[in-house]
Amino acid sequence: MASTGAFMAVTARRTFGNQVQAASPHSISTGPVPSATVSANPSDKGKRDWPPTVRSYVQRSFADGNILPNIDRKEMEIKLKQVISQSVEAGTLATIDWDSLPLPQVMIQEERRRNHETQFPSIPPIQIGHSTFTNQTKSNKRKSSDLGSSDDTGTHTLPWRQSSGRDDFESRLSYPDKRPRNGAGPDSGSSKSNQAPEARKKRFQGALPGNSPATLPRPWRSSTAHDNQHTEPKGPIVGRCQDLEKKYFRLTSAPNPDTVRPLHVLEKTLDHLKKKWRREQKYPYICDQFKSLRQDLTVQRIKTRFTVDAYECHARIALEEGDLSEYNQCQTQLRALYAQNLGGHPFEFLAYRILYFLHTSNRTDMNDLLADLTPTEKQHSAVKHALDARSALALGNYHRLFQLYLDTPNMGAYLMDMFVGRERLSALSAVCRAYKPDVPLRFVTEELGFDSDKDCARFICEHGAPHLLDERDSGVHLLTGKAPGFFESALKTASARPDAKAHA
Repeated sequence: MASTGAFMAVTARRTFGNQVQAASPHSISTGPVPSATVSANPSDKGKRDWPPTVRSYVQRSFADGNILPNIDRKEMEIKLKQVISQSVEAGTLATIDWDSLPLPQVMIQEERRRNHETQFPSIPPIQIGHSTFTNQTKSNKRKSSDLGSSDDTGTHTLPWRQSSGRDDFESRLSYPDKRPRNGAGPDSGSSKSNQAPEARKKRFQGALPGNSPATLPRPWRSSTAHDNQHTEPKGPIVGRCQDLEKKYFRLTSAPNPDTVRPLHVLEKTLDHLKKKWRREQKYPYICDQFKSLRQDLTVQRIKTRFTVDAYECHARIALEEGDLSEYNQCQTQLRALYAQNLGGHPFEFLAYRILYFLHTSNRTDMNDLLADLTPTEKQHSAVKHALDARSALALGNYHRLFQLYLDTPNMGAYLMDMFVGRERLSALSAVCRAYKPDVPLRFVTEELGFDSDKDCARFICEHGAPHLLDERDSGVHLLTGKAPGFFESALKTASARPDAKAHA
């Protein structure tokens, strides 16, 4: 008798995923896979002969140019399987236009957009006063054409904006004021809060009494053919004033040609101011006249050699009087003018700029300036002198520094006067550490670049050290042994005021 096995043989499954049997609806999954069974995976080329259009569709779906960064590959594969499986089930695999069918990533993106609109529906426009707020992607900037153009018809008014026939503010009071406002009687239905928006609308529309649209100022409008009478001239103006002297006034509106001097008058003005400065030496008046001259050059956009001469002359006078504010303004304009190769003395003012940075201890700007120097500029005498002064100051070589101070070209001595006192205190501190117990005052005078022993003694006394001077038969001596740290503290005080001049 044959023995029966304890298990039943089952045919192994050969495909993955859901199987769609197109041949017979009675086929079961435990039997052999029929030839018409289709796998949802389009990559199973051995199970079904896919049309070329379907293969091209799959290739285009995974092409690098069609990949979207916000959709991963796994999600695309699931959607692709779903599309192909549905077409197989519906029997439309050969009839679908696969070339025009959206790619799976595009379908996923469209589904996300529809889900977002379902979760966040659009909000209807809300009318608040005379402004309408919507969820449309429009500019939030108010335009001139929007003023006074709102229409209350068909808009949604918020519940707290609905009026009950009285003033909105009065409707919230338990004892409203019964007195008439602005001449309105008790029967008048309008109040001040209701009249104000209407008045603003009429003002922008030019409908107020005594104001017509042609007379209202319209600074936001450009000049058109409708208001040629208000068109301002384009480009620089040409002055008509013939006065040699004119006070400086800061402009608050467009310049008037009747108060601006033309170029030939400005040339006479510059000569007149030079003679007057040499004769009278009244700096406040001369400075005011030069500022007025510079203003006339600016409003007429005059940039010639004469402009350079005017700014250079004012800068030199400002240096002579120690007015660093006006000097800096002139220096800034001169840099732009020199860049246009209009002439002048660019090397002279380049040397002034180096010395000014030494005065302010501006190392950042000094390094930028040194990096931009050309070999030609470095060979000029004034620039070379300023660079030597910078090198002596950086090395602490006060002997060399004060020798350069006594031999400064042009008007550089006025700038060095502004920081030489600070450097003299630093040099005195070094002398007191190096020479003990005393040193002749004459030696200090020669080393620190003083004109005489009297000037040197005055400088020491002005910084609170008269007790360090000892008068002997051989002359006055500086008691360096009794001055430990004294000049260091004086140097800190002077360094805190970089604009303090040396009393030479």
